[in-house]
Amino acid sequence: MEIDRSQNPMYLNDYLTYLDVIRGKAKRTVTEYYNDIAMFLRWLHCVSRHRPVSEAAEVQLTDVAADELQQVNVSVLYDYIRYLRDTRGNTPRSVSRRMSAVRSLFKYLTKTKGILSADPCQNLELPTVKKNLPRFLTLEESERMLKSAEQMPEHEMLRDYCIVTLFLNCGFRLAELVGMNVGDVDFYNRQIRVLGKGSKERIVYLNDACLASIQEYLQSRENPPQEPDALFLSRNHRRISRRRVQQIVENTLTASGLAGRGLSTHKLRHTAATLMYQHGHVDTLTLKEILGHQSIATTEIYTHLSSEQRQAAIDSNPLAGEHRKK
Repeated sequence: MEIDRSQNPMYLNDYLTYLDVIRGKAKRTVTEYYNDIAMFLRWLHCVSRHRPVSEAAEVQLTDVAADELQQVNVSVLYDYIRYLRDTRGNTPRSVSRRMSAVRSLFKYLTKTKGILSADPCQNLELPTVKKNLPRFLTLEESERMLKSAEQMPEHEMLRDYCIVTLFLNCGFRLAELVGMNVGDVDFYNRQIRVLGKGSKERIVYLNDACLASIQEYLQSRENPPQEPDALFLSRNHRRISRRRVQQIVENTLTASGLAGRGLSTHKLRHTAATLMYQHGHVDTLTLKEILGHQSIATTEIYTHLSSEQRQAAIDSNPLAGEHRKK
């Protein structure tokens, strides 16, 4: 969705430009931040004008002056969090994500722009987000999925097999895979250039399985396609969409008998990271670079141990052989 900047106050447009030009945020990220901030501003305008929050959708953003933001304090922010939780039914994770955008705006308006004298988010605490272990496929299930991909419809099999292979071997994000170009692949040096979050580039090395699947797929493509630069194409020979890639993964999971477990393209990313850590003994710093994480803390969620490793650890205790003498 294209943001209509004519409907925004000047400070909001300045902030969006800052995200784009200075922070280098992707267009999709800027739009997500904008939507979350717009929701907050409309709610704030209703509350400060003593209007029902049910009328928030009718508020024009140009009516929300910077002066209204000057009145925001921690108590107001907690009221908004309660609104997100109770009225909109947001989970703690969704609340945290929405408030991240609000925090970013206030930080910009105080430290960067100097419009506000104090940042109300400075001492803000957010609801605790439950940390779940990432869902992933086992090695055997991953092999099953690859075998199923080989048996998909012939006219699209090489493409779909290549997509599943890259997900399971390299742990790419969905947006990264969709955005790949043919020119990003360097067969000689066995690597691919990836445009990750925040438009940050990284180089990921490709193993034999990835190189072979890419070569086979490229040789099968009609020439010339509508978008020759795009690595993965749809039936109409244009760059494949995110939704189509999701459908390919969903169909392959179903064919593998792995549907109904909440698995997705992102779970294949978890799978690749877990397989590299558990079976390839890859250290977390190397995983961080491969996956394009900004913080090592994000990578550490993949260092969970398998049930076999946990069982082996308990069995290795020197007291494991001690039994009560009857």
